Amino acid sequence: MLTKDYYFDLPSELIAQEPSERRGDDRLLLIDRSSRTFSDHMMKDFPSLIHSGSVIVVNNSRVRKARVFARSETGGNVEFLFLGVEADGAWKCMVSKTKRQKVGKEYRFLTREGDDDILGRIVRENADGTRSVMLNEAIDESFFSRCGHVPLPPYIRREDSWSDETRYQTVYAKKMGSVASPTAGLHFTKELMDEVRGMGVPIYEVTLHVGAGTFLPVRTENIEDHHMHTESYSIDPETAEALNEAKAGGRRIVAIGTTSVRTLESAADEDGVLTKLSGDTSIFIHPGYRFRFVDDLLTNFHTPESTLLMLVSALAGKDLIFSAYRHAIDQRYRFFSYGDASFIRG
Repeated sequence: MLTKDYYFDLPSELIAQEPSERRGDDRLLLIDRSSRTFSDHMMKDFPSLIHSGSVIVVNNSRVRKARVFARSETGGNVEFLFLGVEADGAWKCMVSKTKRQKVGKEYRFLTREGDDDILGRIVRENADGTRSVMLNEAIDESFFSRCGHVPLPPYIRREDSWSDETRYQTVYAKKMGSVASPTAGLHFTKELMDEVRGMGVPIYEVTLHVGAGTFLPVRTENIEDHHMHTESYSIDPETAEALNEAKAGGRRIVAIGTTSVRTLESAADEDGVLTKLSGDTSIFIHPGYRFRFVDDLLTNFHTPESTLLMLVSALAGKDLIFSAYRHAIDQRYRFFSYGDASFIRG
């Protein structure tokens, strides 16, 4: 399987730069695997499109304001994306102008209020191109509140605004740790979730902290040669028990977003039972993969040649996905993080 086989032309004006005016006022393309058809809907129609007896799984990870600006000792402005803390207390970061950022170089991190009393120094250059930065004081979430910006993806070509602090966060976000939003969940309002629950469809929460690798392109010619980034996930034992019972009872598992898929498929054993309830996953789901746990998927429209496009192709078949994407382009659906949604149903 070749990476170039997952390329498609996308007009740049269809890449959503802003969310819809009101949360949930998004279009929804139903992609039906059984009939191999697709049809146009709105997100408000989602409850009526779920098979009776389904259960829904969402990713409750919360996006950290992990994009932080600093001034180097030579006076240059440098952008850091804080990915996570390491064993020795240093923070692993993606850094702009990477080749210039060497071990020993020092920085002052800039707060929104303009003071710059937080110092950092690069202590390691990592094999994956990131840098490990040690700060002059232990930091907590207040550091990111003071210094951080919403880490919008690179295809949103504007600076973050105050509205992104709520709109780039799901209404059910709880556990801090992502540097990108699990964007399929951005379509849900509390009212829509209440409607779903009122139909007797339970909603369960899992956690996968989304890493910056979600935006990395596949650079290998053959798909099988690509190495996935690693992300951490967890499922509460009570949630796993309820989901295992639902699966054993023949209820359909509807994952909200590819991160929920990766969590459930990483946790499931060969028999389709959730057994590994926490850990790091680098699972790469592409055509040929046998799904162990997930039946249906609500997701956004994904970038060409991406691992996410390969994942939805594994679930629905590449031909059906590409036909649906051509329809979405013709009908002027909005793509990517702040765009419209698709519901891949069996």
